[in-house]
Amino acid sequence: MGALMLQGTGSDVGKSVLVAGLCRAFANRGLSVRPFKPQNMSNNAAVTADGGEIGRAQATQAIACRVEPSVDMNPVLLKPQGDRTSQLIVRGQVRGTLAAARWREGREGLLVDVLDSFERLSATCDLVLVEGAGSPAEINLRGGDIANMGFARAADVPVVLVGDIDRGGVIAAIVGTRAVIDTADAAMIHGFLINKFRGDPALFDDGYRAIEARSGWRGYGVVPWLAEAVRLPSEDAVILERPVASTQRRVTIACPITPRIANFDDLDPLRLEPGVALVMVPPGTPIPDVDMIVLAGSKATIPDLAFVRAQGWDIDIRAHHRRGKPVLGICGGYQMLGRSIADPDGIEGPAGRVDGLGLLDIDTVLTGRKTLERVRGWAQGAAFEGYEMHMGATTGPATARPVGYRTDGSPEGATSADGLVSGSYVHGLLALAEQRAAWLARLGVAASGPDHGASIDAALDAIAATLERHVDLDALLALSERAGHRKRD
Repeated sequence: MGALMLQGTGSDVGKSVLVAGLCRAFANRGLSVRPFKPQNMSNNAAVTADGGEIGRAQATQAIACRVEPSVDMNPVLLKPQGDRTSQLIVRGQVRGTLAAARWREGREGLLVDVLDSFERLSATCDLVLVEGAGSPAEINLRGGDIANMGFARAADVPVVLVGDIDRGGVIAAIVGTRAVIDTADAAMIHGFLINKFRGDPALFDDGYRAIEARSGWRGYGVVPWLAEAVRLPSEDAVILERPVASTQRRVTIACPITPRIANFDDLDPLRLEPGVALVMVPPGTPIPDVDMIVLAGSKATIPDLAFVRAQGWDIDIRAHHRRGKPVLGICGGYQMLGRSIADPDGIEGPAGRVDGLGLLDIDTVLTGRKTLERVRGWAQGAAFEGYEMHMGATTGPATARPVGYRTDGSPEGATSADGLVSGSYVHGLLALAEQRAAWLARLGVAASGPDHGASIDAALDAIAATLERHVDLDALLALSERAGHRKRD
């Protein structure tokens, strides 16, 4: 068994995409590869076959390895549900809610879980590719760390540092990391990768050599800007800040961005459609007059519903409905569309009950039990497949008009009497091309995009091919084997 860890000079330097690309590149070489992230923080998650949840990035990396996702690939997942609180997921299951202060005190106790998962995963493959979180240069967070050097040293896994040249200052970022981290931590780092380079890499030759000379680490390559990465599922809310081109699009679909928006990668398949402009509506901006509104999932439905009202988006949504235009709610968005949401146990905050938007004749009661399951079924004459990930149960007359049926014959979702408002608990509802085509046909536009899974797979192959050309993969593989030798010794 070998192992290699990618850490970054900061957040959003492209670690997730590089790990995914390396997973596919080494899998293409015939190796049995597994991804691993000790600790992740994201409200975009996926459900594993054994009924747990992990970060969306690790699920994508598992696809890159051509294996089923496992809870051991991301043993600790934090899902922010307030400014200072997060739901703690350990090995796929909810272990409680943590305040930020308590997390810093208690995370070291999770290292045992992390190392157990790493050992189990390592026993099943030739190579484990590990993704860090944030940056090891955040030395104020070093005590009790399980995400970066705390894990690397405990598991004795060699590290390669990733720097993002697109944001500027990459020489200082890498050399500065070397300067501020502990000597023993620095000894774990064996080299660096330059990511997101635009133009001729030869123009950076002098900078590359300067980093090697000043850090004492060798370079493993300069990775060009990976345009194909936009086709991979979204994990971080950073993607929500990126504009989507709307030229020559026939229909426009809008989704308001709430503070605790979750699993907004459900909307990614719409980006594949040349006839669709997807508009993510930021706070402080009215929902424009569009062809369809989608309310995405939420990690805290009741607070996000209050935010919708505070923004005046509830007025925009009702006006949209009065104009005879469709609304779709997924998971938390589905719950918001109903008559009421009750939280008798105070799962999301103070116990109580709030009025919903009243566009679906349903009521939701939040409970401590979390539904985590993969689902398949049939809706609007086409197949769907995805997963459910939610707290609570929804009932009411509108469920007698389901969006579709699962393969076991049970109804799924709800539809308003006028047929304009729909709600579903299925994440990934729009992923299959035929199902997406059925929804877009209601807007008078023909779908032409592929299944989202096929698009992801093609993007991973393209990224892997680019890494083969620009990264010294043989040297990285040799470096990873040092971990295996040390463990055997």
